[in-house]
Amino acid sequence: MLWVGLYAVLQRLAVWLTYGAAGLERGTRLASAVEFFVFEAPKVLLLLVLVVFGVGIVRSFFTPERTRRVLAGRSESVGNVLAALLGIVTPFCSCSAVPLFIGFVTAGVPLGVTFSFLVSAPMVNEVALVLLFGLFGWKVAAIYASTGVLIAVVSGWTIGRLRLERYVEDWVFTTRPAGAGVVEAPLDWATRIEAGWQAMSEIVSKVWPYVLAGIAVGAAIHGYVPENFMASIMGKSAWWSVPLAVVIGIPMYSNAAGIIPVVQALLGKGAALGTVLAFMMAVIGLSLPETIILRRVLKPTLIAVFVGVVGTGILIVGYLFNVLF
Repeated sequence: MLWVGLYAVLQRLAVWLTYGAAGLERGTRLASAVEFFVFEAPKVLLLLVLVVFGVGIVRSFFTPERTRRVLAGRSESVGNVLAALLGIVTPFCSCSAVPLFIGFVTAGVPLGVTFSFLVSAPMVNEVALVLLFGLFGWKVAAIYASTGVLIAVVSGWTIGRLRLERYVEDWVFTTRPAGAGVVEAPLDWATRIEAGWQAMSEIVSKVWPYVLAGIAVGAAIHGYVPENFMASIMGKSAWWSVPLAVVIGIPMYSNAAGIIPVVQALLGKGAALGTVLAFMMAVIGLSLPETIILRRVLKPTLIAVFVGVVGTGILIVGYLFNVLF
């Protein structure tokens, strides 16, 4: 009830803080930026708290060990789709990329299926999915989820067809996966709710600075970037905007919660949906930190193929949605 009450009064509270408490003049750039920030910051944080709590409960059903068992022994075509779908709800971060990769490969999961999971897990981020739903509606959220899963499936299938196992570091295949042979005890609902609470406390405490930083950037774009300015550099008419967005997005380090407010501001200033989706997917799905971490288990050739295949998929999605929307 407290959450619903706070969420319901956010707009009025933002207006009062901006023009009543702060005394800013309506119509100015500063007032527009401040109103955006004081409205979006608590809104996104409230959504984040609710989403991460729910996702924490869902993730208690999908541990990495259980996911590995589900994918092991599946045919490659079924495995690619299943891995991409499981990637949405399975715990994953850049630091867990190496142990997950080792666990999947040594459990007999095909390399292409493993990459479908590694692409989907960060790219189709459940936090980003729900935040997009809350900020833009179900259509944008559905576009994000469906295209992310499609890129993961096609990328994994392509890598599987190329037979690149020789470009995995040799020591990976002789490593015993952590947790192998461990029997997981069933959890009761009290434990699952506690897992949701712990996930909320841990994740929100780590990502809130990125959220506020992203909202601050979004507020600056909202208040100070001229209307439709982004259309000239990120619009449909600029053919180079999609590859430029991907190139800019790859070296950026941000989580989904931090990049969504920037996406919102860019769309509001005239940027094309496909270009913005390509930018967001590059930031989340092709982050430089994850690529560096994966170098511990992959040779440079396979890393280059991974980045090239996923990047090509993101480019196609960007151009496709710029044509359709």
